[in-house]
Amino acid sequence: MSTKRLTDTPADIGIAAAILADGGLVAFPTETVFGLGADAHNPHAVAGIYAAKGRPSFNPLIVHVADITMAQRYVHWTDTAQQVAQAFWPGPLTLVLPMRGDAGLAPAVTAGLPSVAIRVPRHAIAQAVLRDFGRGIAAPSANPSGKISPTQADHVIQGLDGKIDAVFATSLCDEGLESTILSLLDAPTILRPGTITPSQLADVLGTPPNQRTVTADHDSSAEIQAPGQLLSHYAPNGSVRLNATAWQAGEKRLGFGEVECDLNLSPSGDLREAAANLFIMLHQIDKLSGDKIAVSPIPQIGLGLAINDRLMRAAAPKP
Repeated sequence: MSTKRLTDTPADIGIAAAILADGGLVAFPTETVFGLGADAHNPHAVAGIYAAKGRPSFNPLIVHVADITMAQRYVHWTDTAQQVAQAFWPGPLTLVLPMRGDAGLAPAVTAGLPSVAIRVPRHAIAQAVLRDFGRGIAAPSANPSGKISPTQADHVIQGLDGKIDAVFATSLCDEGLESTILSLLDAPTILRPGTITPSQLADVLGTPPNQRTVTADHDSSAEIQAPGQLLSHYAPNGSVRLNATAWQAGEKRLGFGEVECDLNLSPSGDLREAAANLFIMLHQIDKLSGDKIAVSPIPQIGLGLAINDRLMRAAAPKP
């Protein structure tokens, strides 16, 4: 793949929107860091984010939208959400709210959670792309997983050149620090600190928000509401047996590659297709008769690392 270099001209804004509509990946600047954007409704496009970044686990992604009206397409809006959004949007604040039943987001965007992390970026290029595209863009930071977040186009190109379709190559980020994440699922709670401070939020809310750092692989009592994972998370109702090379009696069979099974993540052995199908098919197979699920081996390479990480969490003992 040859990564296009885009500018902030109207023509290039249109090119970026067309790439996103075709299921491609575009790195664009926000006021915080560069985001690696994909159509939040397209499962294959969202799987492409994980493939390009080498992301080691299926963490929820932030959905970027153009304004409050667009945000309301995806989440159940509240008076508190309206209050803080009017104060800080567009800007570096992400809100976690309950997802609407008709949101239509790709399952990997929310990692199976009933909530959505959503924000309105302030950067002019991000705003122009969102308005031209017309719907939500899922966008984690545009860097290989585990590396420093990019605040310049050169940073993006160093890490992802040839792995993504396009990057806006003539702009910088204002903030250089990822957004503050505020959960509004219960009492307002900061899940990740950022440039919107607790005191600023307290001025708007009338009371200081709670603060909670979710680190949580080994804390089975924590509830993940934003990017991050529990060891046991998204577990089906039944037990899950991984790396099954032969099926046992009474098992519901989730296959990969050329194998006889009930549902197949990718008959051709395509890891990107498997990633796009994973959450959908775990839901589907959980509804079939029986309480035992067996899963074919998934190669522990590339996107397979993320798939196996997710499956490991599904198979972990329930708290």
